[in-house]
Amino acid sequence: MSDFDIAIIGAGIAGASAAWALLKAAPALRVALIEMEDRPGYHTTGRSAAFWVESYGGPAIVPLSRASRDFFGAPPAGFGPLLQPRPALTIEAPDDPGGLERMAAEFDDSGAAYRWLDAGQMAALSSAAMLRPEWNRRGLVEDDCHDIDVAGLHQGFLRGCGGARPTLICNAAVTRLDRLAGRWRITTAAGEFSAATIVNAAGAWADPVAALAGAAPRRIQPLRRTMAVLRLDPPPPADLMVVMDAAGRFYFKPDGGRLWLSPHDEVPDVPHDVRPDELDLAMVIDRFEQATTVKVLRLESSWAGLRSFAPDRAPVYGPDGGVDGLFWCAGQGGFGIQTAPAAGELCAALLLGTTPPLDPAPYLATRAL
Repeated sequence: MSDFDIAIIGAGIAGASAAWALLKAAPALRVALIEMEDRPGYHTTGRSAAFWVESYGGPAIVPLSRASRDFFGAPPAGFGPLLQPRPALTIEAPDDPGGLERMAAEFDDSGAAYRWLDAGQMAALSSAAMLRPEWNRRGLVEDDCHDIDVAGLHQGFLRGCGGARPTLICNAAVTRLDRLAGRWRITTAAGEFSAATIVNAAGAWADPVAALAGAAPRRIQPLRRTMAVLRLDPPPPADLMVVMDAAGRFYFKPDGGRLWLSPHDEVPDVPHDVRPDELDLAMVIDRFEQATTVKVLRLESSWAGLRSFAPDRAPVYGPDGGVDGLFWCAGQGGFGIQTAPAAGELCAALLLGTTPPLDPAPYLATRAL
């Protein structure tokens, strides 16, 4: 049996960022990342089309995004450049009058920076040239938005901090958790391990892992999100903004001469190796064709991921409150990548009893859900 101070169940972005922050603060800690797949980040982290948008997730999430911004802008040692500028353009459908006012009100609530574009300013945008006239009358632009190098971020966390790195244990689905004499015995497909504290960073599997520990669920609901990769005529320009429908029915962005297109779907699902639904793909391609003048030549590939939310859509961090030695790091939804630096630091501070980088109250696992 291998003994650790802290065993983190789940080696996606949630678990990896928490491990990095823990070792940054306390290099002598023995930290394990226990992953059920044969490689970390196989599920949601590895299927993210992440970009950093300050307003994403709403007022409850903006503080975490803002607190992560400096990390992304000037990554610490062990990370390469993480951001590539790509402003975000929000447009409204002809059948959604007032959609932009609704979005502007949400931006105002969160304090996110944006600017209005009128018809003349929209006409001057290369990113709006592909839109049909009825979609091109006005828009909202968020300038401080960026593509995120998700793989670079995740691998940087896994490499550890200043020479201290976590022990990564793959192919280790957890089958049993027993609390004995102030420590956890963790039974997995890869053997048994021991730790004083376990961190539940299992994403869509967070509630099932909690059940193994004898803890009450936090009603973490996995929601399916779909992505299509399209070949277009003409191809999307490399400087195309992230374009989002104010009604939340689609968004798209360029990637290597192709277009990534999502229906922005949130379909309740169960924890599993999720696949895209053919109807979702057909519907979003139809919506895209109704809004643009370009021709879709073919669907080149597609995938889906599970984005997991608590009922109030805020992440769940902190001690369980009912089971000793159990800590939550879950429910990060679709904003787990862009908030990972601050989330990891917050979890590390709560685990180590130091001062958190921001107010943890809205995210505590002990809050009413």
